[in-house]
Amino acid sequence: MRKAVFFDRDGTINEEVGYIKDLNKLKLIKNASKSIKKIKDNGFLAVLVTNQSGPARGYYNEEWVKTLNNKLQELLMNEGTCLDKMYYCPHLPDGIIPEYSIECECRKPNIGLFLKAKKELNIDLNSSYMIGDKATDVEAGHNAGMKSILLKTGYGRDVLDGKYQSIPNPDYIAEDINDAVDWILKVEGIYE
Repeated sequence: MRKAVFFDRDGTINEEVGYIKDLNKLKLIKNASKSIKKIKDNGFLAVLVTNQSGPARGYYNEEWVKTLNNKLQELLMNEGTCLDKMYYCPHLPDGIIPEYSIECECRKPNIGLFLKAKKELNIDLNSSYMIGDKATDVEAGHNAGMKSILLKTGYGRDVLDGKYQSIPNPDYIAEDINDAVDWILKVEGIYE
């Protein structure tokens, strides 16, 4: 089985700008591509797991989520790396579009996306990591049996200040994606 680092999208890999309706607003966080490349160069899979409730909220359709994810992959590829696989959840129980307004197993902190990745990519979840900027990311990682890292980028500072979601209990609090990846590689004994 393989090890993976699971990444949230908004506020983790790309800048948090709210619901993106313009592709030009999708911009990588500084060093995100280098960090993903570093993970892959050290034998980990790089996997996106993201809640994208825009379709459930009626902001845009599911095809737009796929367009945004494809653009993210293109931006990463332009900088010499890529994600190995991308998973997203378009659901929200209290959304306004009936087909997406459901309780599901894929919306973080549930672990449906992780279980799908485990099956499709032969991932050992207990040897893997979750990086994100929200309490739900940390909780999802722990629910799936992984170490979880909370970033201070995106909503991370608001989470730590108790202004957004609950205050989680991450295994590590990182300044940004690069700090998170360096911590993982230290834990793994790759860096000293």
